Parts: sequence; structure tokens; C-alpha cells
Amino acid sequence: MSWLAGLFVAALLATPLRADSCEKLKQLRIADMEITFAQSVPAGKFDLPEGALPAGAAATARQAFGKLPAFCRVAATIRPTKDSDIKIEIWMPASAWNGRFLGVGNGGWGGSIAYPALLTALKQGFAAASTDTGHAGKSGDASFALGHPERLIDFGYRSVHLMSVDAKAIITNFYAKPIRYSYWNGCSTGGKQALTEAQRYPDDYDGIVAGAPANFFTHLMFGNIWPAIATMKDPAAKIPDEKYPVIHRVVMKACDSLDGVEDGIINNPEQCYFNPETLQCKGPDSPECLTPPQVRAVQEIYAGVKNSRTGEQIFPGLEPGSPLEQATGAPPDHPLNFFRYVLFKNPEWSWQMLNFDSDVTLADQTAGTVLNAVDPDLKAFAAHGRKLILYHGWSDPHISPMSTVNYYQHIVAAMGGTAATEDFARLFMVPGMAHCQGGAGPDEFDKIGAIEEWVEHHVAPDEIIASHRAKHDVTDMTRPLCPYPYVANWKGSGSTSDAANFVCTNPK
Repeated sequence: MSWLAGLFVAALLATPLRADSCEKLKQLRIADMEITFAQSVPAGKFDLPEGALPAGAAATARQAFGKLPAFCRVAATIRPTKDSDIKIEIWMPASAWNGRFLGVGNGGWGGSIAYPALLTALKQGFAAASTDTGHAGKSGDASFALGHPERLIDFGYRSVHLMSVDAKAIITNFYAKPIRYSYWNGCSTGGKQALTEAQRYPDDYDGIVAGAPANFFTHLMFGNIWPAIATMKDPAAKIPDEKYPVIHRVVMKACDSLDGVEDGIINNPEQCYFNPETLQCKGPDSPECLTPPQVRAVQEIYAGVKNSRTGEQIFPGLEPGSPLEQATGAPPDHPLNFFRYVLFKNPEWSWQMLNFDSDVTLADQTAGTVLNAVDPDLKAFAAHGRKLILYHGWSDPHISPMSTVNYYQHIVAAMGGTAATEDFARLFMVPGMAHCQGGAGPDEFDKIGAIEEWVEHHVAPDEIIASHRAKHDVTDMTRPLCPYPYVANWKGSGSTSDAANFVCTNPK
């Protein structure tokens, strides 16, 4: 049976087994899938598999994993093609299941089960599923794709869809009753997976949360490598580490107080007009100023990568207030692996060989058909009451925030305007937040609660309260997040650390 036919019959071919225990799920038969184990895990007895997380993170995480409630853990392998090897895990609460299914996303090039995301979902009462995206490896490594086009397709879109379909069949059999609602939550690659699901498989999920999506994947690879090239193509353009705090301080001085609150956060970078030339040395080079080549490098990072021949924007740049030092230096493995193993199929390829004209076209025409998720026509997704929450940190140093703003604006155009779009999709830009989390801004918010309220109770999120935690796990600030293009502005009285003293307004 072809994988395409399997998509439609996988759930139907599930043996109608009323599973009395987790272990009996091993008997389940689903097209193109083999359940490798089904184990009941007693409360507090889950052992994190060796190598599941980096050594430092694993040591810290083991304590949290040791506090999990009892659950049924199922592992399976899906093989839609002869060269496919998609690993998935499904975790199902032994009691107090909330009746919902949650698919969780990956980061980078995938390559492993997202155990921390499964932990969080299980503790919230979800039956949850994760995939390794069809290969095993480090998140920055794309060598799996060399000579394996089917595995690239598995990473690009097939693994998440098949995981979603098969997980639903397993969950339904385990509980012997239907799933009430299905949700997706992912950031970065997980955000790209979210939009891939909404565009390609609009019936998989009732509600989708897509954070900092890497959905314009091919262009993002050029965008990821651009800051490194801007500071490395000319040795004189290299910015010493001690100068980055100076750049940040001057940017904050120019733009932090535009919203009437000086708090180390640029509330709306779209209104920030910072000219790096103000930092140019007026005398000899020093740690407190930038040389002309360094000024040009900063300008290029903020401007983003463009076609040198036509001037067309390939991918937008970083926003003022983002930590530039995290984007510069040696080119990251993530884009290098794309060019070496996916686009040029040459492990010896180096960034000095990159052509920002012809190579972009080649990437779009080849890898783009598998890896990009940029279709703004979401009519099929919206047709049955499904909802989409997009979010992105304004201080993200790895994926330009404007890439998500641009995609949202394309949705608005394709769906017939703002009102029609806001009926099913909303974008929340997070001031001061870095990539998916962290930064000076309020980076913690109940995105799952918001999408549940919207899907199940038809309460659209007009604002989402977010918080920031300082050292010792103490909350030191709350702020409302507003649907784009609205921003949270201080009312002029009361604590600027209290969300109650802010109101969402439209700066445009």
C-alpha cells in the first residue's frame, strides 16, 4: 500500500480493540506502523532514556521526569516508504485524562523525541505524541538527507501527519472512547510543523499554536547565515564581543522609552528608528564605538539579506533590541547543513561559495517544495471552526520576527481582510522575548489555555497575559500580549510591572 493511500485508511485499519491495559496495545495493527513497545509506567518511575537530552540538560531534567504521574508509554515505528524510519511516542495518562490530544513539535532538524514537551503535556492531563521526524541525530545535523530524499520528505511534512493520524488511533483504542479535541503546540521547527499541518492537513487538529515558525525554511537558511557573513566577509567588519553591549545600550536609549516606559524592553520595534551610524567612531577605534566597516555590518544585519542584483528581500533582518552577538560569529550548523546535505549535496561546501541570487532560486525550486510552509490560503483549515494562534518574540536572534508578521499579513490578504482572518487566526508579538523563550520581556503565557478557550468555548483571545520570572523563580512582571498590530501601552498610572495597568491599542 502506498503511503498516500495509508493516510486515509490508517485509523480505519486499527483493530477494534478495547484495550484493558497499556500492554495490550502491542496487539494493535495500523497500516505501515509497528508498535515496538507498550508499557505502563508507575507514578514517579519514568527513567529518561540515555542520550535523550544533552548531558547538562538531562541531569537537571531527571528530577522533573521522576515526578510524572502514572501513564501508558507507547513507542512505534512508521514506514510509509522503504527508506522511511519514523519513530513516535505516545504518552497517555493512566487516570484523569482530559479527553484531549496534544501533538508537540521539534527544534532544528529534529532527530529525537521531544521528551520535555511530552512531560509538560502529560502533567496537564493530555494524551500527547512526539516524533523524531524520521531520523536520529543532533538538532543541527541534516546529514540524514544526503542520498535519502524520502527521509527529507518525512522531516518536511510526512512524519508529523502520520504521527498525528496514528496517535489518534492508539489513543482512541486505549481509552475506548473518542478524543474530544486535538491540538498542536510547537515553536521554531515546531512552529513550521504547525503551519505545515494547517496548510497541508487541515483536518488533523482543531487548534494549532505556532511559535516563531521556521516556515519560510529555504529563505531562513540564507537569513541565518547572513549575520555571520556580514561580520566575516571583511576582517575589518568583525565586531569584538565587548562592543555588543554598547550597541544594545545605544539602541535602548533610542527606543526603549518610546512607549512611555523605560524597562529595558522595546515595546514595538516597528516604531524604532535606530541609525547605527550614531555609534561610528569620531576618532581612533575604541570599545565604545564602531568603525565604518562595523557600522555597515550592523546595518546589513538589521536590513536582512537581499538579492545583490535586484535588491529584493530574501529574508528580513533582526529587530533593534535583539542580541546580535547570538547571530554573528561562525555560521551556525543548521544552515550550513542545509546547504551541504540538502541543497548542494556536497559535504565539502563552504559558505564562501554562496550565491544570494541563483542559489535562492535553486533552493525554492527544489527543497522549497518539501520544506516550506508559506501558503497563506487557510480556507480549508478555517472552514470547520479550527483556530490558529501565532506568536513570535520581537527580540528573536535566530528567526526574524518580521518573517512571521509578513506571513500573517499574507494570510490577511488571502483570507479577505483582517476581520475574516481574526475570526480564526491571530498573531501575538512578544516584546523583549528571544527565540521561543527567554529575554527581558514577558515570555511565559498560557497559549494552550488560550487556544482551548477559542476552540471549545468560542472565546477569541483579545489579549493574553504573559509574565517574566527573575532569579529565584520570582515573577517580577506581567504584561498583556495583544493581537497584531495592537500593542500594550501603559495607561499612565500604576505599576509598570502589572498587566492591569496596560491597554491594547493600535499604533497604526
